[in-house]
Amino acid sequence: MASYFLRRLLAAVPVMFFVALFVFLLLRLAPGDPAQMILGDQATPEQLAAIREHLGLDQPLPQQFLHWLASVLGGDFGTSLISSRPVLDMIGQRLGPTLSLALVAMGLTVIIAVPLGVLAAWQHAKLVDRAIMVFSVVCFSVPIFVIGYVLIGLFAVELNWFPVQGYKPLSEGIGPFASRIFLPGMALASIYIALVARMTRASMLEVLREDYVRTARAKGMAESIVLFRHALRNAAIPILTVIGTGFAMMVSGVVVTETVFNIPGLGRLVVDAVLARDYPLIQAIILLTAGTYVVINLLVDLSYAITDPRIRYQ
Repeated sequence: MASYFLRRLLAAVPVMFFVALFVFLLLRLAPGDPAQMILGDQATPEQLAAIREHLGLDQPLPQQFLHWLASVLGGDFGTSLISSRPVLDMIGQRLGPTLSLALVAMGLTVIIAVPLGVLAAWQHAKLVDRAIMVFSVVCFSVPIFVIGYVLIGLFAVELNWFPVQGYKPLSEGIGPFASRIFLPGMALASIYIALVARMTRASMLEVLREDYVRTARAKGMAESIVLFRHALRNAAIPILTVIGTGFAMMVSGVVVTETVFNIPGLGRLVVDAVLARDYPLIQAIILLTAGTYVVINLLVDLSYAITDPRIRYQ
């Protein structure tokens, strides 16, 4: 296990390098001038040249890349071109709301989707199965912002159960945190509930046809034990893969949800950085997103051995 973990970490190094190179070239070759963004349309050519020299934009691209890569490896992601604040400080302030939203959404996904998928497989081709599949199609088809506004209109405006918008950190109490994170968590989780429920159903249908499941039922075991202890555990590998990938996508794709519910997270920070062409901030966020995917994929691979004892890593 340890050697496999080390090999996967080493394999992630060239991946992150090419991600960094791609992001650097993509932003540098895109149209637009950061110096013009900072100084405005009234800036003189002398002022533009001075700010480009200060930012290092007048240097050759290979030199800019090597200088930036050395700084990143040293833990320095640079300073925002617009706010003049350290990039890591800006990301750190916005990371908490985004992670909280993603964790709540993934928790709701697992709590709702896995039992729905198991129930649909157990009641295959019956009314319950068809109803769950229709529910999954609806959740998968309706845009997140539409679901968000429907939840706001129903539970916040009509029933007045939750606040309309805003965010409170967990440090201010469980009640304020939960009341403001539940609706955006449900909106973000909707598409993943559909995805995980369908994957759980498909995996369970394959396992329920196996001989050991029929044997367990023939021994008189309770149906819940057969479904969750025997069948679900053996069907868990593709479900874990979808859940892990879904969590990484949640962290990197919360722009719409944070905008609808006015949550000050990474999603809104990304939009502001792209509009302002804030190179250091955009690069740091994309590298963080790529690193999140690498780490989660590694954790998912390691979880396979825990779920299925037959899997051994050499």
